[in-house]
Amino acid sequence: MRTQLLVAQYLAANGWPHAESTGSGRSGVDVLGTPGLAFEVKARSDLNPLAWVKQAEQNPGLPVAVFRPNGMGEHPDQFIAFLRLSDLTALLRAAGYGTEPEEQG
Repeated sequence: MRTQLLVAQYLAANGWPHAESTGSGRSGVDVLGTPGLAFEVKARSDLNPLAWVKQAEQNPGLPVAVFRPNGMGEHPDQFIAFLRLSDLTALLRAAGYGTEPEEQG
């Protein structure tokens, strides 16, 4: 639960002022107040990003799994985020990187 709070506080300070942790034990997204985004937050020693992204995909919005490995400390700007490559490339193109894909046909 502490990791969810750290992620929510980080997001609130970096463009999502209404971000808040849902607390432990609730189903659905782990961070509220981030329209269009579905955050799944994990603080673990094991690594299972596919399962975490799939869990985030159960909610509306862009699925993002945030991972805080053991020993990382309380620095959410250093946590790791997982998302599907197709989502990443769409975000990067929308931000002005790359070019539109060529039409197949």
